[in-house]
Amino acid sequence: MKKVLPIFSYILHPIFISLYATLFYLFYKDDVFSTKEKYFVLIQILVINVIVPVLFYLLLKSTGHVKSIMLSQTSERTIPLILQCFLYILLVKRSIVITRYPELHFFFLAALFSTILALVCVLFKTKASLHMVAISGLTIFVIGLNIHLQLHNPYWPALLILLSGIVASSRLEMNAHTSREILIGLFVGIMPQLLFLYLWL
Repeated sequence: MKKVLPIFSYILHPIFISLYATLFYLFYKDDVFSTKEKYFVLIQILVINVIVPVLFYLLLKSTGHVKSIMLSQTSERTIPLILQCFLYILLVKRSIVITRYPELHFFFLAALFSTILALVCVLFKTKASLHMVAISGLTIFVIGLNIHLQLHNPYWPALLILLSGIVASSRLEMNAHTSREILIGLFVGIMPQLLFLYLWL
């Protein structure tokens, strides 16, 4: 089990969560969007929220600003979090607009506020678990979408709650975070999503 748990830290790395949320959203609103539009949205998310951060990470690593993709040191988090804020702003302003993708728009808007809160934690020398921020935010979004679209599907929310627990265990097993940092990450991920849930639920 100790060898398996760290795998979840990579599969459910924060960098991939936006892609998972978008896939879930497009799958359950299948009749609203054309296949061409779905691919267009997915490519945008892939470029903006996966490829750009990875390239930026490689740049930071080559210049010695970060040591690993897990950003284990608090001091390593400032620049990547600021970049992530700008990328989320780009998404909600130009790509995932409220008129076309309202639910997904508010998911990314809440993710932006979660990132800002994580950045504030860094300024106060506190490390929130970014894995927990991401997976807990996704969990609330899926629960909200399940209610909003009247899917009556308890399996996805249950699976994501289970995965949240597995991710928390994984981060603790890898000694990447303390229990306090896990709880801070959970709070930072959940609260903005819950607040914005009232605007679209």
